[in-house]
Amino acid sequence: MEQHHVEVGVGVMVFKDGNILLGKRIKSHGLNTYSMPGGHLEYMESFEECARREVMEETGIHIKNVRFNIVANEVHPNKHLTHIGLIADWEGGEVENLEPHKCAGWDWYGLQNLPEPLFSMTKITGRSHTAATLILS
Repeated sequence: MEQHHVEVGVGVMVFKDGNILLGKRIKSHGLNTYSMPGGHLEYMESFEECARREVMEETGIHIKNVRFNIVANEVHPNKHLTHIGLIADWEGGEVENLEPHKCAGWDWYGLQNLPEPLFSMTKITGRSHTAATLILS
């Protein structure tokens, strides 16, 4: 009998001077799309711990003020992923591409000048952040 499971992914919209950090994916899921840093939630790990770990593993930077933005359900024919979208602020460090087998490189982009195409969960997280900002301002 085939076992099915849901994977939990955490994506982090990292802000620095009004820009967000995006990298071009070179793995099969989301190939050639621009995405926030993030990855799979590990057993017994909090969302914030996952965010800090994944951002550090992928980019070498430190983040602060980690906060919740959105949860989304992404279902494909052979994959089911629950996405936890978080927002954080850059705290320190220079961005490096520490996983070149997964990402072509990282760069900071203004919210009005985002590269295309965006990864599906990056779009959803960005739209949620924009909507919340408009409602709360």
